Amino acid sequence: MSQSHRGADGIEIRLVASLDEYAACVQLQELIWGPGFEETVPPAILMVAQKMAGVTAGAFDATGRLLGFVFGISGLRYGKLSHWSDMLAVHPDARGANLGERLKRFQREVCRSHGIPLMYWTFDPLVARNAHLNLVRLGARAAEYAVNLYGSNTGSPLHGALDTDRWIAAWDLERDVVPPAAPLPSGHFVVEPAADSPLPVAHALVDAPAVRVGIPDDHEQLSLDERIAWRTATRRAFTHYLDAGWLVRGFFRRDADTPAFYELTPLDPRP
Repeated sequence: MSQSHRGADGIEIRLVASLDEYAACVQLQELIWGPGFEETVPPAILMVAQKMAGVTAGAFDATGRLLGFVFGISGLRYGKLSHWSDMLAVHPDARGANLGERLKRFQREVCRSHGIPLMYWTFDPLVARNAHLNLVRLGARAAEYAVNLYGSNTGSPLHGALDTDRWIAAWDLERDVVPPAAPLPSGHFVVEPAADSPLPVAHALVDAPAVRVGIPDDHEQLSLDERIAWRTATRRAFTHYLDAGWLVRGFFRRDADTPAFYELTPLDPRP
């Protein structure tokens, strides 16, 4: 595996090495999640994890400034060697350079070099850009739905008092998974935006060939009460269908006719 990737924009992706670089990772965590964030990972853990097949990799500009980093640990999950990607952060100044995807792909290469076949991480089901990156661009699966995984008071202004429901994404590192090219025409919305407000409309949880669970265009622009309403409606749908053995077939971005939505089916039609 190459120890470094440098893009045409001059940004280098490589493993974090020096104490100053580990400290910069902590500073970036505080910038993104706030200084009161209870889950901040300290320099010692960022460093020690790499000695045990973990990954702490950074994106650096030509001056050596840290623009983003990804961190994860390795171990056994369900009896199988796996990597848990715990944190991904990109500096606001570097948004739009696909650094999140580039860091994840570098992390994938490092894990593959250690013989690790699976990677897991979590993301908020209501954040459309993250769902698109994880499920469409990277080809991971929304494998499990965790209710209020980190609690409702993480100390971060990003989370506020909203329950931290999360998808647990599973990424097969041994093969490329091609996401579905188009939604199934039989899809039926069980959650969708209201026509005249930012609130969701929750329909009956029908038994159909496919169902669609819509999410807001930009949940960060919603009030806490509105985000709670979306969390409640989508949680109800996701837990109902996953408990019944359904799977998330894919995620589809908003277009002129439909909101962004997840598509769930009783059986997974992907190879």
